Amino acid sequence: MKVVILDGYFDEPAGLGVPPYIDVYPRYVAGAIWSIEKGADIKYFTVDEVRKNLETFLKIANSSDLVIFLGGALVPGKYLGGEPIKPDEIRLWSSMLDKPVKVLGGPVARFGMGVEGGKLAIPPEKLGENFDLLARGDVEIIIYNLVKEKLSVEKVDEFMLREDYKLIREFAIKGAKIVEQHPNHGLNLIAEIETYRGCPRYVVGGCSFCIEPLYGKVVFRPIEDICLEVEALYKYGVKNFRIGRQADLYAYLARDTGKEEFPKPNPEAIEALFKGIRNAAPKLEVLHIDNVNPGTVYHHPEESKRITKIIIKYHTPGDVAAFGVESADPRVVKLNNLKVMPDEAFEAIRIINEVGAVRGWNGLPELLPGINFVHGLIGETKETYILNYEFLKKILDSGLMIRRINIRQVLPIPGTRMWAIGDRIINKHKKYFKIYKEKIRREIDIPMLRRVVPKGTILRRVFTEKHLGNRTLARQIGTYPLLVQIPMKIELYKFIDVVVVDHSYRSVTGLPIPLNINKTSPKILQLIPGMNKEIIRQIILKKPFKTLSELKQIVGEELLKYFCI
Repeated sequence: MKVVILDGYFDEPAGLGVPPYIDVYPRYVAGAIWSIEKGADIKYFTVDEVRKNLETFLKIANSSDLVIFLGGALVPGKYLGGEPIKPDEIRLWSSMLDKPVKVLGGPVARFGMGVEGGKLAIPPEKLGENFDLLARGDVEIIIYNLVKEKLSVEKVDEFMLREDYKLIREFAIKGAKIVEQHPNHGLNLIAEIETYRGCPRYVVGGCSFCIEPLYGKVVFRPIEDICLEVEALYKYGVKNFRIGRQADLYAYLARDTGKEEFPKPNPEAIEALFKGIRNAAPKLEVLHIDNVNPGTVYHHPEESKRITKIIIKYHTPGDVAAFGVESADPRVVKLNNLKVMPDEAFEAIRIINEVGAVRGWNGLPELLPGINFVHGLIGETKETYILNYEFLKKILDSGLMIRRINIRQVLPIPGTRMWAIGDRIINKHKKYFKIYKEKIRREIDIPMLRRVVPKGTILRRVFTEKHLGNRTLARQIGTYPLLVQIPMKIELYKFIDVVVVDHSYRSVTGLPIPLNINKTSPKILQLIPGMNKEIIRQIILKKPFKTLSELKQIVGEELLKYFCI
């Protein structure tokens, strides 16, 4: 059997699959096929690879038995590593395939497609016209049954769902091999790892805009299964992992899940999980997390502190606990059944800072909270924008740190409460949103970034990704990597160390170190913290230097660390 998987990328409330990330869907689907057809020839393409060479993709796909389009950016953002598949691409490319059985799967087939925040999602049926099967349930289970039924589409239930993780155990292990075909493999590839599905707040209905409660009751994945998958991925060359595919990591295997809105966390289970991952991938390079419910941290502070300490014990620095605060307006919180009131969110931020603000070996604090705000929700008024700003200003003025502030407009999705409201509220407040966002970037983001990574901070293992004019864009591998703009063209796809020399809204300017003193221009030298005109003048006069000792006499011990000969 010949199969093509087209990875159109994913961005959901609980999961990310835009490069350098690879999400669970293509891995599970590949594993489902190999579980039935051990010798299946599976070709994996990212959507960006197809854009670069559509002719090759169409030739291979048209000579295959089965072609699977996967995708679903339900909380779309701005990306450096790739661009999620567009509705027109799904329609056009699928229309150009006439021989294989064609399946559309993933969140795009189940919930629809988000094009941009503030606009309604496109329903699945408007994207699936050219497909033989619209996988409206769990795509890996549907593909498993399709292959089992020798590709007889009429014998497969397109709404089929998995009730547990029994089959996923096998799919995840067998499908791990597909990572070898990812263009970022061997470079900066990071695998998203699933711990459970659903939202613990399902018992009270969850947030008005979120798809996670639509998955139903929470089903936890066994620790052993997760560690076996990590071991398989590690065997195939993955060294970076994010325990990101869940609504709230701190609620993993939590006691009273399904009974309480904020079930009591289980620190012992989380320690067993992280210890097991470290044993499965002993020389991993990045181990990060993602979603954490600030309500869990607020209602269970002692257990949350223990979990934070456990994560820091096993993870790598620069980690982020993404808090879905969504709004600091109490009225909006109530009407949308959000997780925390503003004072509760503030306390949760303080708790994570108390344990996680210490700086790690790579230059970043060990574990900081990130904040997600969503605009256009039920009950939002002009005052909401003021309250959100004041909340962030309070954090800044309190000396606390947050790693990122994500401000987005709600994307109403079929099945959620916001679908009935649509984009009416966000359209009404468009004029406020733009001004407010700019104000936060200018007055909150920049001073906060200066606190998190002051000038002179050395960031280790920064990966050079892209040239933009005469600049190089680079990032560390991580859960929410900080963009580093290097004011010179340097070789791509290399790990380097940089010193932070300036700050922008959501990025820093960094210089690669050590700099060759005899080759570095005065324009670059003047960017280095602590460098002044007199030192630069002396350097120019005495170049070329033969030893670092000569240079030390001019720049001193502190600046010497930035240079080589």
